[in-house]
Amino acid sequence: MAAVRMGDPLHSDTQIGPQARRDLRDTLHRQVVHSIAQGARCLLGGKIPDGPGAYYPPTVLTDVRKGMPAYDEEVFCPVAAIIPVHDADQAVAVANDSMVGLGGGVITQDFARGERIAAELMESGCVFVNEHVRSDPRLPFGGIKESGYGRELSVYGIKEFVNIKTVYVA
Repeated sequence: MAAVRMGDPLHSDTQIGPQARRDLRDTLHRQVVHSIAQGARCLLGGKIPDGPGAYYPPTVLTDVRKGMPAYDEEVFCPVAAIIPVHDADQAVAVANDSMVGLGGGVITQDFARGERIAAELMESGCVFVNEHVRSDPRLPFGGIKESGYGRELSVYGIKEFVNIKTVYVA
């Protein structure tokens, strides 16, 4: 993450641009600062850069535990919260121990096991196996829990924007 180039999203060499708004960047920074105050370690980033815009650097937090904003709250990019676990069952339990559920991922060499974990065990609107979470117009995209209602994209997303009317005449 240290090699990621932050900058103007209109420049071709930029890999990460600013947050959408300053208040979102400031909320993200508050989550990082409060997590550090509660014992998380910041290995990279974690400081608002000088200059204009709502930029926030790629940030890596370790020793993240329940009770910290980086664990309990929805933290949007570019913050990676590293939460140590002992096995796959504990990893799934940690992933599901959230009030949000937009997107999740499973990284594994056992593709069948990864598919089973994603399909049957993960509580998320979408789960990607050996791939990062992204939206694709061919696939429905949306969360569960407090991560939204309904789906966008694909035929399912189109139906979210249709008002269906029933007229019954006897």
